[in-house]
Amino acid sequence: MDFSFDKQFTSEKVRVICGVDEAGRGPLAGPVVAGACVLPDDFYEEMLDDSKKLTEKKRDRLYDIIKEKALFWGVGIATPEEIDEINILNASLLAMRRAIEASGVVPDLVLVDGNQTRGFQQPATAIVGGDAKSPSIAAASILAKVTRDRMMAELDSVYPGYGLAGHKGYPTKAHKLAVYMNGPSPCHRRSFLSFLERDREKLEAEAEKLRAENG
Repeated sequence: MDFSFDKQFTSEKVRVICGVDEAGRGPLAGPVVAGACVLPDDFYEEMLDDSKKLTEKKRDRLYDIIKEKALFWGVGIATPEEIDEINILNASLLAMRRAIEASGVVPDLVLVDGNQTRGFQQPATAIVGGDAKSPSIAAASILAKVTRDRMMAELDSVYPGYGLAGHKGYPTKAHKLAVYMNGPSPCHRRSFLSFLERDREKLEAEAEKLRAENG
């Protein structure tokens, strides 16, 4: 991944480009986390790619490299309570704006992964699939993903019994069953738990089977 994609947006008025991306729109638990990143023109890392395509080891390595070499970088979050209050899309955009603010940069242009640019104070362009096209967005996606994964590991120690460190809050079968059997924790998104009512009979059958297996 090189800078040819980002450079098409540069001009006399656009010199500082900040990529932003989020991690955690789909999970049942935990915050949505966004990264913001301004990379130097000579930045190049062969491994750099959409965070979802990388192994955890590569993401961790790139996370350290990006923090060391980026001109500006920042991370922002929106809490489960905010997600429930304003919905996940608005919360994701809020986290992105907070990430830019945390970076300390005032960019000439923000490249946003996705198709929404609502609420940004700076000029912004939405790039569908941007984390696979733009180095700035890819770097932001890694900052967001690694930060969120580490937060979920910490939440797992605070709220054991849900497997948060493993599935990172995503709606796996085991996670849904744990929420049904234990009730939601304070880090669960209440607006994402409609399955508890919708799939109640199926969940109860699975719970009975698990109880029987465990004696």
